[in-house]
Amino acid sequence: MLTNAPRGTKDILPDTVGQWTYVEEKIRDLCARYGYKEIRTPMFEHTELFHRGIGEGTDVVDKEMYTFTDRGDRSITLRPENTASAVRAYLQNKLYGDSSLTKLFYIGSMFRYDRPQAGRMREFHQFGVEALGESNPAVDAEIIMLAMDLLGGLGLKDLKLSLNSVGCPKCRPVYRKVLQDFFRDKLEDLCDDCKDRFERSPLRILDCKADADKPYMADAPKITDCLCEECQDHFHKVQHFLTEAGVEFELDARLVRGLDYYTKTAFEIKYPPLGAQSAVAGGGRYDGLIEEIGGNPTPAVGFATGLERVLLALEKQNLLPEMDTQTDAFVVALGEEAQGAAFKLLTKLRQAGLKAGMDYAGRSMKAQMKQANKANARFALIIGEDEVKEACVQLKDMEKSEQEKVSFDNIVEKLRTSNK
Repeated sequence: MLTNAPRGTKDILPDTVGQWTYVEEKIRDLCARYGYKEIRTPMFEHTELFHRGIGEGTDVVDKEMYTFTDRGDRSITLRPENTASAVRAYLQNKLYGDSSLTKLFYIGSMFRYDRPQAGRMREFHQFGVEALGESNPAVDAEIIMLAMDLLGGLGLKDLKLSLNSVGCPKCRPVYRKVLQDFFRDKLEDLCDDCKDRFERSPLRILDCKADADKPYMADAPKITDCLCEECQDHFHKVQHFLTEAGVEFELDARLVRGLDYYTKTAFEIKYPPLGAQSAVAGGGRYDGLIEEIGGNPTPAVGFATGLERVLLALEKQNLLPEMDTQTDAFVVALGEEAQGAAFKLLTKLRQAGLKAGMDYAGRSMKAQMKQANKANARFALIIGEDEVKEACVQLKDMEKSEQEKVSFDNIVEKLRTSNK
């Protein structure tokens, strides 16, 4: 039906938009304190950007992308994530020339074809940050701190931060072989997806939900036992900085990220009350992505959080504030002659910065007063023929049911004083 939104999409209606803007304002305030600047990238990119950036063989590329051919016979994809897009913008617009460290954040829609579930739709919204151009593990810790500060600042408690290292191109091949040797005689017992991952991306077997409870999974080799000296040093320093900042974390050797571009630090933040969908933020370092897309070798680190998931957590814990829906004034016009004066007054109120409305259907006074109540108006300004002649209104206090006569010239100041 044309009156139904496509499956996996959802209208954000006026009575809930305020909750979204509340979270977005918190994000923008926090990012300003951390020195991150907002970037807005196109909702679609050339498909090759995601093939090269995210990686062939990933679930995102193989199963979840919305890809189509445009009228110019170009393959275009709705962005399934925004890191690759931010990196493309960083290179195209030479943002690396501004300073050695470029700090960006974004808020926007992403698109993945998957089974819709609580907190994750086919069109979903992400907030994310990217710090490009610096390899110091203190930047990894800063990124994690920003994520924890946001979620904690919104009131979420008992957050669980998990930390791991996924190595680098020097040491990951060693771990890849060790992992394949471990799973080779168990291959027939793995799910079909993991059988496919065995050759292309064996690390993702560790992140499989279908095989997670198999008894041998707990005995799988740990990547931290295969890290090169550089990765070990980086990982230890990240832990040191977090400890110095008083951030609690747990090491999780099975934590891997689902995209190919991650190196070294990987982390995830969970909010346990959400149950199976408890992951509310995740990210890590991706030192190879910028070079893969066509730039010079450049270190980078970032994270993303799904806003639907965050709002779900806030709603579950009654942490969303009551939205201010009150209107300062509602103008009630009685008769055709009064409508012109009422509209002139309405314009004056709005230009003075007051929230005001009026009825345009010429209904009865009783119906208009009901509409004023529905608009949650603090005052009703009643104008009839007599009021037009006297250049005044009958000002009715909707809370106290008190009424007084106020001139057109004094009404703005009267409303401002009464609303304090």
